[in-house]
Amino acid sequence: MALVSDAASFDQAVARLPRWILALAAAGTALAGAFLDLNHAGGFLVGALAAWINLRLIERAANRLTRHTGAKSGSGAGAWVFMQFTGLLSGALVILIFSGFNMAAAFLGFLVCPAAVVLEIVYELTTLNFKNDHS
Repeated sequence: MALVSDAASFDQAVARLPRWILALAAAGTALAGAFLDLNHAGGFLVGALAAWINLRLIERAANRLTRHTGAKSGSGAGAWVFMQFTGLLSGALVILIFSGFNMAAAFLGFLVCPAAVVLEIVYELTTLNFKNDHS
C-alpha cells in the first residue's frame, strides 16, 4: 500500500490544529483551576494562548516561504519572524511576571501545540486505518 501525500488533506490537518489547541487549552485550564488554583489556571491559559499565537506566526512564515511570488527576496522575512517570536516571548514573560501566574503552568500550557500535533497524527492514523478497512 502506497501512501500518497495530498495537499488538501494536509491543509485540512493544519486547519484542525487550532481546534485541538482550543480543546486542550480549555481542558488544561479547567483541570488546573479545579485541582490547583487560579494562578496555575491563568498561567496555563496564558501559555496556551502563546502557543496558539506561535502556531499562527509559524504558519504565516511557512506560507510566505512556500507561496512566495518572487517580487522581493532576502533574509528580511526570517528576521521579521524572529522579531515577532521574540516579541511574543517577551510579552508573555512580562504578563507572567506582573500577573503572578505560575510560570511552570504557563510552560505546560505552551506545550499544547506539540500535544495538538500528536493528537492530529493519532487522528490521521485512525481515520486512515478506518478508510482502509472500509474500502
